Amino acid sequence: MKNRMLYLTVAFCVALVAAFDTTEAQNKRVGSAAASELLIPVGARDLALGGASIASTMGVDALFWNPAGLGRMTRDAEGMFSTMSYIADIGVSYGAVAGRFGGFGVLGLSVKSLDFGEIPLTTTEDSEGEGGRFFSPTFFTLGLSYGRQLTDRISAGVTLKLISETIDRVSSSGVAFDFGVQYQGVVGVSGLQLGVSVKNIGPGMKFDGPGLLRAAVAADGRRPQQPYKSEAATFELPSVVEIGVGYSGSAAENVTYGLNGSFTNNNLYFDEYRVGGELGYSLETVRLFGRIGSGFVPDVGEQENIFGLTAGAGITYMTGGVDLTLDFAYRQVDLFDANTVVSLKVGF
Repeated sequence: MKNRMLYLTVAFCVALVAAFDTTEAQNKRVGSAAASELLIPVGARDLALGGASIASTMGVDALFWNPAGLGRMTRDAEGMFSTMSYIADIGVSYGAVAGRFGGFGVLGLSVKSLDFGEIPLTTTEDSEGEGGRFFSPTFFTLGLSYGRQLTDRISAGVTLKLISETIDRVSSSGVAFDFGVQYQGVVGVSGLQLGVSVKNIGPGMKFDGPGLLRAAVAADGRRPQQPYKSEAATFELPSVVEIGVGYSGSAAENVTYGLNGSFTNNNLYFDEYRVGGELGYSLETVRLFGRIGSGFVPDVGEQENIFGLTAGAGITYMTGGVDLTLDFAYRQVDLFDANTVVSLKVGF
């Protein structure tokens, strides 16, 4: 039974990759995705691993990376808040909670929002923004997740995401789904993990609102000047298929390690390979972690892939049935300041 589930999982991975566009098609569609904020990573632990932890992520950390990991949550409840300094002074705030409901499984709720600051409002009449008016785009994503341990080795999960974008007087909304599977102890090897996630599956999005109205005179007829609305185009969501493998073990009684690798196929970008590693050291009530990772996009030049090495550290303090975890991650970025992420997680 277990071997059959493994074969079905692998076949599912191959079928998903084959169903997505080839590299040639990707080249023609780069930069044409809607709701690209769905791809912005959250959570310091997994980002420090280069985003390669598709097979090993678990608990509330897994909501973004692979919802199947939610079913493997070791605590009855977990909560996490994360803040990220992204490119171009954009701030990313993320909060998530998850709770176990007996044999039903684990439910999770997450919210991600972007802070663009105030942007000068320019118009055709005021191209320099001397009027002193400003606007601030509002982008947020609300996610509802469900994960469950199907067997002692297999877990699965799904996330429903509601997407909202508002830029001045135009807005857009959409819905997307994430699906994931994780398999522990692949081919009977303890510590060997396989993970698959399919993310951002949903209908296209387009903007609408009074900001698309323009005053114009009809080219034919004798109608006076009147408002006309520009019809915005519909853009696809940045759907991805991710396949990951991992291996975790112990080097000594209080020393653990984990190695991760993943492949990402993006329908509107280039294929990416990621690797990451983690080393942990345990004391009586404290666990210390060091992490490093990187991503590779072979089909683009170094100047086009602005993200570089990732690194981070974490500390978990266990007291009175409560786990407090503080994680930090750093990611190199060309042309912009480096990304920094701080996450605080509570489990009980």
